[in-house]
This record gives sequence, structure tokens and C-alpha cells, in this order.
Amino acid sequence: MRRLLVTVSVLLATAGSLAAVPPGPRPLPDRLADTGGGTQLITAEAPATTSTTGTVTWWDRRAGDWVAVGSAPARFGAGGLADGATRAQGTNTTPTGLFDLPYAFGTAATPAGTRYPYRRIGADSWWCQDNESRAYNRWVEPRPGDCRADEAEHLADYPTQYARAFVIGFNYHRPVRGRGAGIFLHADGKGATAGCVSVPAAAMARILGWADPARRPHIAVGTASGPTAITRY
Repeated sequence: MRRLLVTVSVLLATAGSLAAVPPGPRPLPDRLADTGGGTQLITAEAPATTSTTGTVTWWDRRAGDWVAVGSAPARFGAGGLADGATRAQGTNTTPTGLFDLPYAFGTAATPAGTRYPYRRIGADSWWCQDNESRAYNRWVEPRPGDCRADEAEHLADYPTQYARAFVIGFNYHRPVRGRGAGIFLHADGKGATAGCVSVPAAAMARILGWADPARRPHIAVGTASGPTAITRY
């Protein structure tokens, strides 16, 4: 009987200790104001607006729960991050917010297994960033006369970064002149970006193979805290 009482006491003490352990933090997507309504999500989080590095994580929603599928170190703009609603073009800042991913593109033929709409970069593929052009913040091929070459990005000039990439839907569907153009999720170059989000090439390949347009993936970009906290989006 004494042994039984001791055993019961130990079990009760153990149960009490377990009950006292606070629950762990909820997955990041559960703390966001919005995830876009789909069942896939990419989060790109930086420590602060002055940061040029952080973390990209891609998530699946399974049986009502968000599950991290993969994670990789991320690079942001050389100017840090800025609120996407007020960002100015030419500041080398990565815009914060929640955005869709209109389509993927790259320098190579469509990778095997890719489900996303994929556009291949050609010798005359440009991204127009000219605020005076009717093609502002659009892929153009060839470059139209009203889009100046020095106000456009010749995509084929970046075979490393644009080996595989996604268009991020920042300022894309209803472009505001001067807000910014050509914001992508792409493979790393030599350092910080001009405003895009980048990850190692192997991670970019995994993300492209994982993304399913039928599951409506979005990307949330933000900081760990403050006015541009990722949880706002």
C-alpha cells in the first residue's frame, strides 16, 4: 500500500509539473491577420526594418493546422524593409505586406514537376519600371518605345538570380506610379537585393516544386515587431 501511495504521489506531481508548462508559441501563420485564404503560405521575416537578412519559411495547411514544410535564410533589400503601402521606388527597400504570386519565371525551360504558370526568359525579355510607360511594372517582350531601357530591367542579364523566380504581386494588380516595380522572390546573388526577397538556389528550386496555384499560395513579408510586423498582414 505504501508503495502504491508513493507511486500515485509521484504521478500526481509529474502531472502537476506538466500542467504548469506553458504551451509553445503558435505557428507564425496563426498569428498573422490574414494568410490570403489559401492552404499554402510563404513567410519572409526580418528582425527589423534595417535588416538585410532574415528567414523564409513555406507552410502547408493540413487538417486545419499550419505545418512548416521548409525554411531557408533570406536576403532583403540593401535599404532594409519599408511599409508596402507607402514605399517609394528607387529606395532599395523590400516592401512589407501580404501578396499573391501571379506566376513563376526563369532562364531555363520549365522545371519538371512545376505546376505554377512559368514564363521562360528570352533574349528580349524586360521588366518595365518606367513610371511614364503604359507597361509600368509588367514583363514586356520586346521592350516598347515608351519604356526607356535605363528604366527597365533586362531579365537575361541576371542568370543566377533569375534561374528560378516568382513574381510577387506588390503594386502589380493596380500599379501606383512611383511605388515600385519588379519585386520578385528569386535565388541569391552576391549580397542584399534591390528590394526583392532572395533565398539560396536550392531552396528556390524546392519552393517552385512545392507551390501549387490551386492552393492559392501567398507571401507575407514583414519584421518581427513594430509597425511593419509580419503579424499585421
